[in-house]
This record gives sequence, C-alpha cells and structure tokens, in this order.
Amino acid sequence: MTKSKLPIIFVVDDDSVIATTLTIILQQNGFDAVAFTRPQAALESAQISCPDFVLSDVMMPEMLGTELAIELKKICSKLKILLFSGQAATTNLWAEANSGSSFEILSKPVHPTDLIAAIKRILRSGASE
Repeated sequence: MTKSKLPIIFVVDDDSVIATTLTIILQQNGFDAVAFTRPQAALESAQISCPDFVLSDVMMPEMLGTELAIELKKICSKLKILLFSGQAATTNLWAEANSGSSFEILSKPVHPTDLIAAIKRILRSGASE
C-alpha cells in the first residue's frame, strides 16, 4: 500500500443494506470501499486486484466469513482482515477457524467511530500478515 492511494477495502455482508451502509461510512472516512453481498464475488474480484483490507460478516449463507478470510489470504498474502458478527455463537467457530491466523473479530453492532479506529489500527499494525 503506497501513501498516495486510498486503502482499498472490500466490505462483504449478505445483507445489502449493511454492506452498502458500511461502504458509505468507509468512503466518507477516506477509504476506497467496495460492497459485496456474495463472498464468491469478493474472491473473484481479489483474483483480479487485491484489496488492502477486507471487512466481512462471519455468518453468511454462501460461505462463512472465516472461510472467506482463509481463501482471500491464499490469493492476497498481505491482506488485512477484520471479521464482524452479530451472533455470539460465532466465537467457537472463530476459535476453530483461526488456528494459526491473526484475523480479528468485532461484535455487531459496532459504532462507526469504533469500526474506523479498528480498521486504521489494523492497517498500521502487522495484524493479519
């Protein structure tokens, strides 16, 4: 990621309202954000051009966010990833899928200020590398 370009963020959530809303919030905060409602579409897009960051829901019908994160890291090794979920049950799922990975997870709902702070912190740090 060069300093002259905006960080590119893929927002992946099967709920189009959430995906669109998060994308708008990120764009208003200086990111180049793109919304996806299908994890497979995000994977296909990453094969063409790797984003700098992915913000993904965990529980999606087509593919779990944890599975998406693992597949994206195979394509884009330096990608930084933040997962979020509104379901407490995902904690166990996350622990199983996270073996050896350094992805982070946030609980929904998350205030936009907290979300932006987490994204900026992860982009600055070595998280998810």
